[in-house]
Amino acid sequence: MQDLPLHALRAFAAVYAHGGIRAAARELGIAHSSISRHVAELNAWLGVPVARVGGGKRGLALTPQGEVLGKATLASLQEIARVAGALREARSGRSVTIAAAPSFAARWLLPRLPELERALPRIEVSVVVDQRLTDLRAEEVDFAIRIGDGRWHGVHREPLMEDSLYPVMSRSYWERSGRPDTPARLGRLRLLHDRDPQASWERWRGEHGPKALDVRSGPRFASSDLVLRAAIQGQGVALARHQLANDDVTSGALVRPFGKLNVQLGPAYWIVLPEHLRNRDATLAVIEWLKKQAT
Repeated sequence: MQDLPLHALRAFAAVYAHGGIRAAARELGIAHSSISRHVAELNAWLGVPVARVGGGKRGLALTPQGEVLGKATLASLQEIARVAGALREARSGRSVTIAAAPSFAARWLLPRLPELERALPRIEVSVVVDQRLTDLRAEEVDFAIRIGDGRWHGVHREPLMEDSLYPVMSRSYWERSGRPDTPARLGRLRLLHDRDPQASWERWRGEHGPKALDVRSGPRFASSDLVLRAAIQGQGVALARHQLANDDVTSGALVRPFGKLNVQLGPAYWIVLPEHLRNRDATLAVIEWLKKQAT
């Protein structure tokens, strides 16, 4: 590293990128003669010519070795520029990045962000969505909201809120189906399935029945958001998480055909933090606000 002629390499990368000495000089804001001097320096340092100044219509002709070096140098400098640019835009001490599953981010977190920004105007909140369990040590994430039983290792975790399951359907589908009002009527309805293992119809059947319910039939959707959208469109009856469906139930987009009948899940949403960020003031302020919103 100590021996690399970095100024000459930067000049040569500009020559390679722009196709000539004049264009490279304009790009770097230096004299044409300086570019030529850097090219000559590279020729001497390498012991093989990378370009012959004065050749071709653009003021030089690259050798095969020069083509290889130019391509590698330009790619390396562009990557350095990309990383450096990202670091220059690094989050301030007032920024907080939250990782969450897509359905939770869309249905619970996103609708609350405007109020969060009003309550904590000096804090900038960003959201990263991922189906996987984000590696908080590797990602630029301050904390995550995870759905599950809380058994994750190597992180600090604390419960955010509980949840429950209950069937939901559109009012039009409910009326077309004869306004079913007991679980015994589920056998006549088209079941919509969420791939969320905690929201399975088998779990509902085990607690409320009917025992004869065919939990294998019906379409499956990759996310809770999709299965709820399908229910809103009248495609069938979905077994919904209360925290994700409550806004649609409140607005009337979905109805609960069996009243308050549900399956309790207990603590289902968790705040998960990497150990090294547990005491960051902006993070703690956002977490405290979210806890107040959790119902």
